Amino acid sequence: MAFKCQRDCWLQQFTTRVVSCCPAELSTETGGKKEKLQGYHVILEDTILFPEGGGQPDDRGLMNGIPVLRVTRQGPDALHFIQTPLEPGSEVQLELDWDRRFDHMQQHSGQHLITALADLMFGFKTTSWELGRQRSTIELDTSSMTPEQVAALEQSVNDKIRARVPVVVREFAVGDPEVEMVRSRGLPDDHTGPVRIISIEGIDANMCCGTHVSNLSDLQVVKLLGTEKGKKNKTNLVFLAGNRVLKTLERNHTTEKALTSLLKNGPEEHVEAVKRLQNSLKQLQKNNLNLLRDLAVLTAQSFKNNMAQEPVFVLHRKDGDSEFMNIIANEIGNEKTLVFLSVGDEKAAGLFLLAGPPETVEKLGPRVAELLEGKGAGKHGRYQGKATRMSQRAEVETLLRGFINEQSIEP
Repeated sequence: MAFKCQRDCWLQQFTTRVVSCCPAELSTETGGKKEKLQGYHVILEDTILFPEGGGQPDDRGLMNGIPVLRVTRQGPDALHFIQTPLEPGSEVQLELDWDRRFDHMQQHSGQHLITALADLMFGFKTTSWELGRQRSTIELDTSSMTPEQVAALEQSVNDKIRARVPVVVREFAVGDPEVEMVRSRGLPDDHTGPVRIISIEGIDANMCCGTHVSNLSDLQVVKLLGTEKGKKNKTNLVFLAGNRVLKTLERNHTTEKALTSLLKNGPEEHVEAVKRLQNSLKQLQKNNLNLLRDLAVLTAQSFKNNMAQEPVFVLHRKDGDSEFMNIIANEIGNEKTLVFLSVGDEKAAGLFLLAGPPETVEKLGPRVAELLEGKGAGKHGRYQGKATRMSQRAEVETLLRGFINEQSIEP
């Protein structure tokens, strides 16, 4: 069936009735953490909340003030996921998240326009598209697209927007000859009801289930951000439409103002200023590395020059690295000395190295890694790895000294 949201894409509030309400589960992911929500799938007599489909994400909104967290299509029905049960037959008031819907309408109609003109101008067919959260992508059946072609396409797209070309939605019965004459990838297997044709007058006619603007002027503007290499000799064309262009411009302007303040120069000089800073940073890092190497050698020599060398040498340095530790271990090079070195933030994660008599290192290495709640590996008198709890260094030192003391008193 064609839902109310498809028959009137601009309707933001709607009263209808509950047909059914069944227990359901929704899988979500926030910040990389997966979670399963318990709730209900509600089917209504009709809905203004679009279920995902045709490359367009689903709508959000409220049902009697209850948040609708997902809307999906199942055959002729739209399943609304909520976490509060509703009585079948009861009347409900739907409220649409209009900002989300209008954004989807702009991106979807923008895609239809770009797709049609890319085909008309260059013969590039669209094989798929994705309406993303920040930007949208059209997959074109071409191995490449020149910057000149992108610029010409963007110019033509915005010319049509300024021409205020109407966008018309019509419905036809399955099998109507009119349906056979439009651009389409075919109907889904579970399709029921009329076939919707979205027409951009004089430019394109396409079978589509999504929500669209009623005039290209509603798109405001389209910006083609360029192309990316796609799969199997395809090209991905990245674009923004409507309010997304304004929001991106605002973000970029805010960033530009911040950079102007930090770099103490105008926007046209930002790139060169950053290049100079990068070169300076590389030189500083190189100098710092050389100083660390010199410090490692001096540290080891100082230990070796001490006539009363202890059997255990322990050192931690926050700003060191694995090379720093290996230089010290190489310089000391005394198999009679057990060397425990670590680098990194003492209250966080870091690196460690245990060096000394091979048999001792082989025995104690895994125990050191365990104390530091890390992982490591070793051979030939070296055991090194990563630690997640550098705060346990004192316990490691106690372990090493205790082991050496036990060895020294054995007959």
